[in-house]
Amino acid sequence: MKYTKTKKTIISVFVSFLIVVLDQLTKYHISTSMTPYADEKKVLSDLLVLRFIKNTGAAWGSFSSMTSVLIIISIILIIGLGVYYFKIINDDKKRVLRLLISFVIGGAIGNLIDRICYGYVIDFIYVKCINFPVFNVADIFVTVSMFLIIFIVLFSKEDEESDKETLIEKETVIDSKKDTDKNDKTDTDKKAEI
Repeated sequence: MKYTKTKKTIISVFVSFLIVVLDQLTKYHISTSMTPYADEKKVLSDLLVLRFIKNTGAAWGSFSSMTSVLIIISIILIIGLGVYYFKIINDDKKRVLRLLISFVIGGAIGNLIDRICYGYVIDFIYVKCINFPVFNVADIFVTVSMFLIIFIVLFSKEDEESDKETLIEKETVIDSKKDTDKNDKTDTDKKAEI
């Protein structure tokens, strides 16, 4: 089924909206049912634990207490991805890429809301067995989707170059066929003259 730009945009905005809602609902639940830094709820024994922390930085606590800078970076990221989304909106080969961009935008908006409203991001998912930094639903969508976007972009470039090489080879074959046809016609014309 072929979708118009408007339908594609509505679907992507809806996907991003669902991610923001899921992210904000989980953060609301955690912030109203747990005490920051004190409570710990086991989900899967000591493997996966819920622990409410207030992250004033970015991933793994980097850029701590730089909320204004992180807000600006988030807005630039959202706008940049939105522009790229519309650049590829008509390319049916890039449907997955458009979906992943919607995931990143939804996650980025979810964390942006926290930074603007609270001055920090609510993180609560803790993989205790490996002491992995605490994260949230938005982080999952942003991180996994960005990884997949980079993977797709890197490997689609090779596919595009391969497609260009195939096209060049076809053009070369067509050009050599034209040259052969011209030579055959010239030979035929010369024989007709004799």
